Amino acid sequence: MKVLVTGVAGQLGHDVMNELNGRGIEGIGTDLAPAYSGIADGSPVTSMPYVSLDITDREAVFRTIRDLRPDAVIHCAAWTAVDAAEEEENREKVRRINEDGTRNIAEAVREADAKMLYISTDYVFDGQGEEPWDPDCKAYAPLNVYGQSKLGGELAVAETLEKYFIVRIAWVFGLNGKNFIGTMLRLGETHEELRVVCDQIGTPTYTYDLSRLLADMIVTDRYGYYHATNEGGYISWYDFACEIFRQAGMNTRVIPVTTAEYGASKAARPFNSRLNKEKLAANGFAPLPVWQDALSRYLEERKRI
Repeated sequence: MKVLVTGVAGQLGHDVMNELNGRGIEGIGTDLAPAYSGIADGSPVTSMPYVSLDITDREAVFRTIRDLRPDAVIHCAAWTAVDAAEEEENREKVRRINEDGTRNIAEAVREADAKMLYISTDYVFDGQGEEPWDPDCKAYAPLNVYGQSKLGGELAVAETLEKYFIVRIAWVFGLNGKNFIGTMLRLGETHEELRVVCDQIGTPTYTYDLSRLLADMIVTDRYGYYHATNEGGYISWYDFACEIFRQAGMNTRVIPVTTAEYGASKAARPFNSRLNKEKLAANGFAPLPVWQDALSRYLEERKRI
């Protein structure tokens, strides 16, 4: 099997490529840079086949997929800077990448008669209430530009293809990029106390664990919408920060504040990022490990880079 992976310079794409390699699946990575530009950690992705590709260039997308003839595409590439997406000068670019770029890939995948796995987000919902969002829920109401653009990508995939997976994730962390854990550890070195919001609820997702699930999925035909985060229950960002410092052996004091009290974000954030993941097991996919264990493994991996 041959799998084209977009966004391999990011957290998830990096780990997906390594996971495919470990299973003996032929993986080809793409991103904007002329050559692979992720962390030089010595993992297989750094030397695996790579093609520079701008997903907003429709002709280039079709040419690349025609030339490579993949059996599947795992589409990890996206604009993910949520606050920056709100800036007027960025809004059109965000839409071109997350919506138009995804449609380009979906249409090229259809021509190739391949399958596609699209990574989406809980931000397609309005984040209200306390009930976990069901993967087949269509009550879309994104609160910000990023969420709107990712919903546009979802619709592009669903309207174009029959053989597709749409996997929504939340609170992502991985070795190859910036994330909440890294930010907390960095700030904890220079601050005795930090204010962290306590009224946004969800569950973290470790890209190493998620990549294993995606590799499991892509070899099947169990298509549809899924939600995937680590197990271990629903928590707040405050809870997450407390556990980060506890496991890291740091004495930084964490002060819980409401989103209104924190007040620093340009983009509106969902209060309810709880995702119902029961569909994974119902379709024969193994749940991800608990987030506390994922955090422990991530912190250990950070030490070797």
